[in-house]
Amino acid sequence: MSDDSRESNGQEPEGQENVPSRQRTRFPGISSRAYEHPADRSALVALRRLTGFDTVFKALSGLLPERSLRLLFLSDSVRVSDQQFAHLNAMLRDACHILDLEKVPPMYVNQDPQPNAMCIGLDEPIIVVTTGLVELLDEEEMRAVVGHEVGHALSGHSVYRTILLFLTNLALRVAWIPLGNIAIMAIVTALREWFRKSELSADRAGLLVGQDLKASMRGLMKIAGGNHLHEMNVDAFLAQAEEYEAGGDLRDSVLKILNVLPRTHPFTTVRAAELKKWAESRDYQRIMDGHYPRRTEDKDTSVSGSFRESAASYASNVKDSKDPLMKLVSDIAGGAGDLGGRVRRGFGGFGGSAPGGTPGDDSTPPKDQPPRP
Repeated sequence: MSDDSRESNGQEPEGQENVPSRQRTRFPGISSRAYEHPADRSALVALRRLTGFDTVFKALSGLLPERSLRLLFLSDSVRVSDQQFAHLNAMLRDACHILDLEKVPPMYVNQDPQPNAMCIGLDEPIIVVTTGLVELLDEEEMRAVVGHEVGHALSGHSVYRTILLFLTNLALRVAWIPLGNIAIMAIVTALREWFRKSELSADRAGLLVGQDLKASMRGLMKIAGGNHLHEMNVDAFLAQAEEYEAGGDLRDSVLKILNVLPRTHPFTTVRAAELKKWAESRDYQRIMDGHYPRRTEDKDTSVSGSFRESAASYASNVKDSKDPLMKLVSDIAGGAGDLGGRVRRGFGGFGGSAPGGTPGDDSTPPKDQPPRP
């Protein structure tokens, strides 16, 4: 553990108010690159390369009513402070202290029975949590969520999240304009793809703040199944993620893609499995030991290097995936033979007869024999 990290287990210098509620490792000067999922970075690079995105981004940055948004939360939600939701305020200061975020973003509690949290804002991030989430989670589970949102703030995700919310609403209003809606939805779809990946990054930030994997897992389980932990089991919950990835055929793979497209968040079991995998990795342990990239080094980071790392991660995920479609993609990349037969088997022969054989049979008769009836 580095000297800077060991400093977190003691008291801060006099006058420093952001003191954690219990001893946790602190990460002075940590860069968001330390916890960002490689798919998060590559999806953002792809998003920025989308035709028309820069134009839309620059235009919306000047048009979005951010002051109105801040006034809305100020007037119709409860701002977290030492006087209101003091326990959440302590968690927020704690999270900012651990991730070394200099300016503590304002945080609001909004009346909504749906458990949810978000980090939005263009100039400065705002964190919003719903009453449904506050009532659902215990202290350590909520700490991971607050750390998750502070991770979004440190990574600068709030800007794109705000634009996604605005464009989603705009798409609904101009749905009657065919070409206009198509153009907007192309950007919305790309933003959603990036945002789903960014959630995996923020889950990691939440774990760095809470430093309690069990609490992070409990929180995700509650988001999926409600406040019935006595009826749930972590191992069984993670087994669902494995069954989801590996189960079915190519038709199920296509359905998975269609199911996830409208969502801003990955499926909860998938998030739990991804977080557990990272928590058991050497990368996580190195961060906990004080070996991580610093913000002072960000300006020297190679964009092409980050993209290559992201591409390598994607290739590794495809290679190791148990999903039927990803296996097919891996076989194509590897030059595997008999791909036509694999596709036909994957789709179950489409309920009919494969050419020259029985339903789902990809075999072809020898040239010196007549086809079978």
